Amino acid sequence: MPSLGVNIDHVATLRQARYRETPDNPNAEPDPVAAALIAEHAGAIGITAHLREDRRHMQDRDIFLLREKISTKLNLEMGVSEDILRIALQIRPEDVCLVPENRREVTTEGGLDCISHEQPLRVVVGRLRDSGTRVSLFIDAEPEQIRTAAALGAEFIELHTGAYANTSGADRESELEKLRHGASLAISLGLRVNAGHGLNYDNVRPVLSLPGLEELNIGHSIISRAVVVGLENAVREMSRIIATGQ
Repeated sequence: MPSLGVNIDHVATLRQARYRETPDNPNAEPDPVAAALIAEHAGAIGITAHLREDRRHMQDRDIFLLREKISTKLNLEMGVSEDILRIALQIRPEDVCLVPENRREVTTEGGLDCISHEQPLRVVVGRLRDSGTRVSLFIDAEPEQIRTAAALGAEFIELHTGAYANTSGADRESELEKLRHGASLAISLGLRVNAGHGLNYDNVRPVLSLPGLEELNIGHSIISRAVVVGLENAVREMSRIIATGQ
């Protein structure tokens, strides 16, 4: 049965909308660390946070506090950046998920191109693994990307589910089949499989059938739902769907 990791980036996005220029303001809210603790209490098995080079939402202080305060595990999303790598090596999160970054994007737009960036990825993966951190690569369900991820020494891949989430009907079923084939190939190569991006309370159910799926990392949909029902209820609802498929 897959588990739920909750991405808290959008809690920080809301805070930064008002307090970007005054990060030390005692009124700065909402607090992503407090949100992480609520998510854990509601059943999340881990907390995901993306520390971007432009620091548009999560800040360095948030990451250090998460490392100190949460009791499950920290999954740090990051680009291939020496600046962020130094922080990762200092705090030693349980997991790091390497993702592409484009400063003009609203959110991550696609999977990491492991083939084009094979050499720098090999160095970063090696340094993280030497520090005791598990490494995941956020990639599209393309066979050559998956094979390259295995060759780079990553323990996990996180399949990018955005193309699936943004289609419907026959196109969605086609994208789901690509994800199934990708998961199967990854397992055959000794990789472990997570998935995420664009998943919500409706479209997540079919993804639960992916072979070997261990973890779903979901953020925007849960934080959006929390505006209406509260964060604890929003996490519990998603956890129930993942646990029961209903």
